Amino acid sequence: MNSRITKSVLVLSLVGLSTSLFAQDVTPDTTKRFDKKNFRTWSIGLNGGMLTHYTPFNNRSNGDFSTPQESWGYGGYIKKQILPGFGIQADFLAGKVKGLRANVDGNTQQNTSFETRIDWSAAVSGNFTIANMSLNHKRTVLSPYLTAGAGYMSSSANTNAVGSAATPAGNTGYGEHWFIPVGAGFKVGLSKGVNLDLGYTVNFMKTNNFDGVQSAANDKFTYAHAGVEIALGKRGTSQLQNFSAIAAVREESAAESAELRRALSTSEQNRLRDQEQYAKDMGDEDGDGVANKFDKCPGTPPNTVVDGSGCPLKTPKQIIKEKVIVTAEDRKVVDEAIRNLEFDLGKSTIRATSYNTLNRVAALLVEKNFSLKLAGHTDNTGSMAINLRLSKDRAEAIKTYLVSQGANASRIEATGYGPNQPIASNKTAAGRQKNRRVEFSLF
Repeated sequence: MNSRITKSVLVLSLVGLSTSLFAQDVTPDTTKRFDKKNFRTWSIGLNGGMLTHYTPFNNRSNGDFSTPQESWGYGGYIKKQILPGFGIQADFLAGKVKGLRANVDGNTQQNTSFETRIDWSAAVSGNFTIANMSLNHKRTVLSPYLTAGAGYMSSSANTNAVGSAATPAGNTGYGEHWFIPVGAGFKVGLSKGVNLDLGYTVNFMKTNNFDGVQSAANDKFTYAHAGVEIALGKRGTSQLQNFSAIAAVREESAAESAELRRALSTSEQNRLRDQEQYAKDMGDEDGDGVANKFDKCPGTPPNTVVDGSGCPLKTPKQIIKEKVIVTAEDRKVVDEAIRNLEFDLGKSTIRATSYNTLNRVAALLVEKNFSLKLAGHTDNTGSMAINLRLSKDRAEAIKTYLVSQGANASRIEATGYGPNQPIASNKTAAGRQKNRRVEFSLF
């Protein structure tokens, strides 16, 4: 008896140790979509059902005895859920396994029987949840599962089998054996903390004398049971094993879609507001070639010669036609401005990092009185109308900035060509990047 108690304690210790080690091996990514702290992971189960030596794996003669007899058994378990689809449990089982009509030398012996009493058994099993079948609720109701593990038990058999191949009638005495339990079943969630558990387990014995009859093959028996599982932990929280990842993904996708729709609506409102403000700022109500935003002298009479700020010149400029010479140094200034030119994504707002090189272009235009053509281009992503407007707006934004720095608005031409003049293939990301550009032409 002391030996059996010692081995039972050893099995339970191994259960606790293996559960702890396995929990430490779980990487953070496995619970990426949920926090395990919000779920109950420990549970206990109690069950009762029918024990029989018949299994689906027996041959037509049902092993050493041809006629199974059902008898009551009872069991329980303690389980630690590691992931929604996997847990480790310690199983306990007791009861009697019975059978009639021994198979001896190929013949069925009438009035023979066996009765094996399972004094105690303990097993460590992995519980694999096949699917949490809920599409709309993160706490599923129906959860089919598979189990497999290893165990140790103490049992004794009483037989009255006769024949040369049978053990003489009597009691074999208690013996201890290893066995392998393999099972399947499903759980029905009655509440957040209680499940109905229906299962079927086949136990493969590592002995050929479980039923008291020596045979060539190891014995087997089954346990069909029904029971309840009660979750331990904070009341009101759901069990981790009932968590439906499918429903969680659907819920997260719905939230992301709603957020995206809200962001798109806000973005469209901002775009319309910016477009309206841009049209107002970039308009030229007095027709002097200087945008309203930068016109320091609005309302000048028609045909008035103005400077870069829109104010009339005290002495009209004398127009002298002369040959314009653009040097390599001048082109270097323009090329540097083109390389450093950046806009906000999908907008015509110039980023502050481009101001220094654009200031040099403005100074060059003022110093040498050059004319400048700005040509905006895009790739073919998006509609033609949007691309034409964006390329034109970006060219106009550069013109407006140069004028604000003193350049003559009448000597700057801004044109948008959209995707109509590509310099590279639009089929690659690198090609599309080259096509999104603003060209500067000095003359």
